[in-house]
Amino acid sequence: MTPDLLARLNAARAAKRPVALLTRLPDGAQLLYPEDAVPEALAAEAAAALHADKARNTALDDESWFIHPHNPPLRLIVVGAVHIAQALVPMAATLGYAVTVVDPRRAFATEERLGQQVAISGDWPDEAMTALAPDTRTAVVTLTHDPKLDDPALEVALRSPAFYIGCLGSRRTHAKRLERLREAGLTEAELEKIHAPVGLDIGAVTAPEIAVSILAQIVESRRGAASENMPRGAASETARGPKSDKT
Repeated sequence: MTPDLLARLNAARAAKRPVALLTRLPDGAQLLYPEDAVPEALAAEAAAALHADKARNTALDDESWFIHPHNPPLRLIVVGAVHIAQALVPMAATLGYAVTVVDPRRAFATEERLGQQVAISGDWPDEAMTALAPDTRTAVVTLTHDPKLDDPALEVALRSPAFYIGCLGSRRTHAKRLERLREAGLTEAELEKIHAPVGLDIGAVTAPEIAVSILAQIVESRRGAASENMPRGAASETARGPKSDKT
């Protein structure tokens, strides 16, 4: 690897930009996707490797290539150290997500409640979200049911490239949320990013079940799986958290 290529690879990783290192076999010539111009077929293979997050060998036009994806780490940012978060944190960690829980209410956001697998931010949600800078490998979930906490976080997250943004609450709650976010200047295209009510429609009732439905929807969004039976934002009434129909 040349010093220039190594510097560009390290810069991309520091900036949390997904890139793939392409090595031509057996002469060892290397390119960095998508920064370098590459043939269309090779670019498609590199994009597929990044999406799958898995290295691969490919042969194109009598040339063999090894594709090594360099993706930023998977992250989950949860706003609200509530019961669902307590169930969601260990499950997400098992799937390889680095989890941060944001909640300025210090009595809720504690290691005793959330465990040692999570980073905790006691900053105000918009400040925390700005500092965390969601990227294309980041999922964001708001769980507090409190517009004073959820909305500031969403105003930042919806303007970010986060691949998933989900919000707890009933359809009525979400309609009011959309009104507030429009008044805050969010565009319709940005509001379309929200999965609400959060989670796949599996009839979840308990906090762990709701956590499962949220994680399933995050996986679906990340992997690009389109489900005809479980459309976006179609979580059941029972999977919206306590008292969701009254908020």
